[in-house]
Amino acid sequence: MKRTLLSALTVLVASVAIAPAASAVEPTSFNLQATRLEELDSRTKNTVHKLRLEHLNTQTKAIEDIQATRLDALDARTKNSVHKLRREHLNNQTKAVENIQEARLDALDARTKNTVHKLRIEHLNNQTKAVEDIQSARLEALDARTKAVDNIQEARLDALDARTKSIR
Repeated sequence: MKRTLLSALTVLVASVAIAPAASAVEPTSFNLQATRLEELDSRTKNTVHKLRLEHLNTQTKAIEDIQATRLDALDARTKNSVHKLRREHLNNQTKAVENIQEARLDALDARTKNTVHKLRIEHLNNQTKAVEDIQSARLEALDARTKAVDNIQEARLDALDARTKSIR
C-alpha cells in the first residue's frame, strides 16, 4: 500500500514538474499524460479505498468477535452468579421452612405431652376411683356376709339357748 501510494505520489510530482513542458509540446486537445495520471489516480483511489474497506471490515469483524467473546464470558459469570444466588436463596428458604416446621413440632410435642399427661392423670384417677369403688363394694359385701353370719350364729345361739332352757 505504501509502495502504491509512493508510486502515485512520485508520478504526481513528476507530472507536475513535467507538465508545463509537456503541455507546450502536446496539443491541448489530447493530453496523454493527464489521461494516464487520471487513470492511475482513479486506480490508486479504488485500490486504496478497497484496502481501507477490507481493513475496516477486518477490524469490525475482530471487534465483533472480541465483543462476542466478552459477552459469552460475562454471560457465563452472570449465569454462575445467578445460579449461586438462586441456590443460596433456595437453601435459605429450605432452612426457614425447616425451622418453622421444627418450631411447630416442638409446640405440638409440648401440647401433646401436656394433653397425654392430663389424660394419664385422668385415667389413673378413674382407675383409682374404680378400685376404691370395687373395694368399697367388697367391704360392703363382706360386711353383709359377716352380718349374715352373725345373724345366723345369733339365731343358732338363740335356738341353742331355747333348747337348753327347755331341757332344764
